Amino acid sequence: MVTTKEALQRFEETVAHYIDELDPFSMEQLKQKPSDNEWSIGQMVQHLINSALYMQLRNVDQCLVPSEDSLVSQAGKTEAGAAIFAEGSFPPVRVQVPPSPQYTPQQPESKEQLIQGLHMVNQRMKEIEPTLEQASKQNTVPHPRFGGLCAEEWFLLVEMHYRHHLLQLDRLKQGLVHVHE
Repeated sequence: MVTTKEALQRFEETVAHYIDELDPFSMEQLKQKPSDNEWSIGQMVQHLINSALYMQLRNVDQCLVPSEDSLVSQAGKTEAGAAIFAEGSFPPVRVQVPPSPQYTPQQPESKEQLIQGLHMVNQRMKEIEPTLEQASKQNTVPHPRFGGLCAEEWFLLVEMHYRHHLLQLDRLKQGLVHVHE
């Protein structure tokens, strides 16, 4: 398994790549959706930011400092969870979830909003990484597909998730209508 330090370094490189990739696009292009039930590049980046800040890293915090009302348990990973950690990445397949207000990200308001969000996640990852050495592997918070993950696994999941969406970014870039050509 990759160390948290290696994952952090890879994560920082991936975030820098996302920021570079956003640069040439207009807001119109960042909000362009290939179809009604697919996301725009902007929505995809919003999804990465929000899932890291409000789910994955929040679950790291819960594992590190369990509270009375947290979901922390001793539950282990599912077969799917064990497989992605053994592999060190998500399988290269598209995951499509039906559009819903709970899951479908909002369109971004600006490119700066996306860049700031990516920087915020990067900063949180840098703050959390050194604390993971002391984290108990016994404290887990359940992931809907992967089962009980400990703080270190939730941390590694952020990096895997960002890397996984690079495939979607490439696909969305191919489908962009070049408005001003």
